[in-house]
Amino acid sequence: MASKADLAMISHLLRRAGFGATREELQRYAAQGYEATVEELINPPNENAAGKTALLIRYNPSSLLPGGVTVPGQYNWMYHMITTQRPLEEKMSLFWHHVFATANSKLDGADQLVEQIVLFRKIGMGSYRDILLEVSKDPTMLFWLDNNENHRYAVNENWGRELLELFSMGVSNYTEVDVREAARAFTGWNIEPRLPRQPYWRFPWKFEYRAEDHDDGEKTFLGRTGDFNGEDIINIILEEPATARFICRHLYNFFVADDVQVPAWTIEPARDEEALEMMIDSFIESGYEMKSVLRTIFNSEFFKNARFERLKNPTEVVIGALRMVGGSEFPAPGIGELASQPKYMGQDLLNPPSVEGWHTGAEWINSGSLMRRINFTAELVGDVSRPGIKNMVDRLIAIGDTSAEAVVDSCLDLMGPLEVNPESLTELNGFVTKGGDFAWDSEADIEKSTARVSALLQLIVSLREFQYA
Repeated sequence: MASKADLAMISHLLRRAGFGATREELQRYAAQGYEATVEELINPPNENAAGKTALLIRYNPSSLLPGGVTVPGQYNWMYHMITTQRPLEEKMSLFWHHVFATANSKLDGADQLVEQIVLFRKIGMGSYRDILLEVSKDPTMLFWLDNNENHRYAVNENWGRELLELFSMGVSNYTEVDVREAARAFTGWNIEPRLPRQPYWRFPWKFEYRAEDHDDGEKTFLGRTGDFNGEDIINIILEEPATARFICRHLYNFFVADDVQVPAWTIEPARDEEALEMMIDSFIESGYEMKSVLRTIFNSEFFKNARFERLKNPTEVVIGALRMVGGSEFPAPGIGELASQPKYMGQDLLNPPSVEGWHTGAEWINSGSLMRRINFTAELVGDVSRPGIKNMVDRLIAIGDTSAEAVVDSCLDLMGPLEVNPESLTELNGFVTKGGDFAWDSEADIEKSTARVSALLQLIVSLREFQYA
C-alpha cells in the first residue's frame, strides 16, 4: 500500500497536470510509481473523444450551435474536462487557450472557438513549431487578430505584433520594423468566409492561402534578410533565445508556482531562475518539444517542492470539485449552468478579457469571486447523494476510528491529502468535537454522522489550502 507521502505527491502532480483525482485514482497511480504516472500523463491512453461528443450532442443538441453566446461551447469543453481520461491533454488545451487568447466577444462564434480547443487538444503537447504554425493558419486566430485584413498593398500589423509580443518572444526583444516585416510575411494567409446565417445558420471558416495577395518582396526580420513567408518567420523566431524563455516562463506560472504577470516580465526576474534555466535547456535541446519540457517540470525537485504554491484558476476549482464529488459524468440537463460557474469566478472560458488572456495568481481573488468559489464547492460536498461523497463516508466507516480528531485527519487525507496550518486544524477539530464522537453502528447513526462529515467537508473547501493547487 502506498504511503501517505506517496499519495500526497501523486495528488500534487494530478492537481497540476490535470484536475485532481479520486482516492481510487490516486491509489492506482501510486501503485505504478511517480515517474510512470508522469509518462502516462504525457503519453495517455487512447480515448474516443468523438463518441463523447456524440453523447453530449444527443442530450444537449445546442452544444455545437453557432452564434454569439459562449455557453454551448463552454459546456461542450467542460464536459470533456469532467470526463477525460487524458487530463494533461485538457490541461494543456486550457494553457494554450490562455496563451493564444481568442474571445467570442469579437468572433461571435462559439463553435469556431470549440474547433480551436479541438486543435489544442490534438497538437498541444507536440512541437512548439508545429503549434505556432497551426495557430497561424487557424481561422479563429486569423479573424481575431485581423490577418484576414492583412493584404499585400494594405498591411495590417495586428497578427504580426501579437505573434512576437504575446505568443513567442515578449516585448523588448524585437523592433517596430520586425513587426511590420512579420506582418508582410503573413500577407495572403487568409480565411474562407462564413456563409450567411440563414437558412442554415453559419458554416465554419477554413484557412485559405492567397498567393496573389502575398507580399513576396525582400524582408529584413530580426537581422535576417530574405523573401520570407510566414513559415520562415516562425523558423527565425524559434532561433531566438527569448522564445524559449518566454514560453517556459508561461509554463512555470501555469504548472509550478504563481509568478508576476506577463507585462512585468521585462522588469521582474523569474521567481526561480535556476528552475527556469533547467526548463529552457530541456525545451531547446529537444527541438522545442512540449512533452520534453513537461517531463522535465514534473520530475524536477522544484516542482515537487512547490505544493500549494499556485492558486487554482476558476476552471480548476470547478472541474476539480466536479470530478471529486462525481455524478456529472453523464451530460444531463443543467450542464449549461455548471459551464457558467468559472465565469462567475472570473474566468469566462472562450471569452478572455483581451489578447493577453487572464491575469493569474492572487488576481483571481476578490470578495465576490472568493465567495463564489467557496459557495460552489461547499454546495457540491454538501450533497451527500454524490457518489464521491458516499465513497468518502464508506472509507471513514472502513477506517473505523470514531474520534472527532481522527475523522478530521481522515477527511483532510481524503480531500488531498491536505496539510492545513495549525490554526485551521484547531478550528476544524473544535467544530467537530462539539458533536462528540462519530458513530456508524446503525442506519440512524450513519445518517447523522454523514451529515456531520458533510458539514466538515464544507469547512475544508473554504480553507486557503484547498483553494491552492
